[in-house]
Amino acid sequence: MTQTTSPLPTPPGTVTDGFAGRKNFIWMLIALTIGALLSVWAAVCLGVVPIAPADVFRILVDEVFHMDIGDIASRIPPYYNDIIWELRLPRTLMAVIAGAGLALSGAVMQASVQNPLAEPYILGVSAGAATGATFAILIGNAQLASGLGTAFWAFAGALAAAALVMTLSGTGGQMSTVKIVLAGTVANALFLGLTNLMIYMSGNADGIRTVTFWTMGSLAAAKWDNLALPAIGIILGSFYYLLQPRILNALLLGMEAAVTLGVDLNKVRRNNMVITSLMTAMIVSSCGVFAFVGLIIPHIVRGLIGSNHRRLVPCVILAGALFLTWADVLARIILKSGEMPIGVITSLTGAPFFMYILLKHTFSFGNR
Repeated sequence: MTQTTSPLPTPPGTVTDGFAGRKNFIWMLIALTIGALLSVWAAVCLGVVPIAPADVFRILVDEVFHMDIGDIASRIPPYYNDIIWELRLPRTLMAVIAGAGLALSGAVMQASVQNPLAEPYILGVSAGAATGATFAILIGNAQLASGLGTAFWAFAGALAAAALVMTLSGTGGQMSTVKIVLAGTVANALFLGLTNLMIYMSGNADGIRTVTFWTMGSLAAAKWDNLALPAIGIILGSFYYLLQPRILNALLLGMEAAVTLGVDLNKVRRNNMVITSLMTAMIVSSCGVFAFVGLIIPHIVRGLIGSNHRRLVPCVILAGALFLTWADVLARIILKSGEMPIGVITSLTGAPFFMYILLKHTFSFGNR
């Protein structure tokens, strides 16, 4: 008699919501996809110098396919080409990559540690990455890591922060959500202190200005040559977690249930922390620190379609890209005299949301 193994179940209220739930998910996925594409288009058009969508289309066709549509040279000012191709398009694509990666990291962390408040910023992973990147910028020995430079040191800092959080929260018995948040607070304070110490001790005035602006989060430095590494990392991470919905759903059931279902909890948590730390490090090393993106987006999406990661993961990726794209647009147009750091916008948006979910105690975590 052949014994068959049943697939891992998912939390109540997520798999059995029937045809209506699947239909809502499909419509939401379509809406998010169209919204993300239109937002990218709008972000390229908007700025201090507004450019008509038709002109943007002509410039992009000319750059990509080398086809001159509508006599671009005579109709469009030459500097439009530089604005679109060299400035706005790379930073918009970086916003898509960073938003998707941070939102996905937040969703994975929340499932891995069964904590609705987990995300790279709150758990200190972003602070660790910032410390590593600050070391690379100010100490100046970034070439030690086979030419990877800032990205390598940011990953080392993020991994150190993740290891510290997992170690502290696991000491003295069973890991709990309260201990994880407290450990994240400790990691945040420690790595922020190290970052400030390096800034204080450094005599590099240009480096200090760079770090100060960079720690508030900005996409101003996004170029074609520094877009590839975070893009590859986030795309690979997204594909990996799109194939892991049953494992993530099993983690939401709790430690005992996950172990009963055959999930190697320690291995899965360790792998998830390493992967999300790597994604966070790639983003932080390229853009700086964006707070609360990994907290806001998973909760909003989870409240709309439930906690089933088969549906949650793709929607979180698209919603994160959509959110940070418009945060970047606001950062570019909200001030007439200059550009506001995106980290300021995400913090001002995320902090009230963080207080709201704390006061309401309705996390929609593990159920609809």
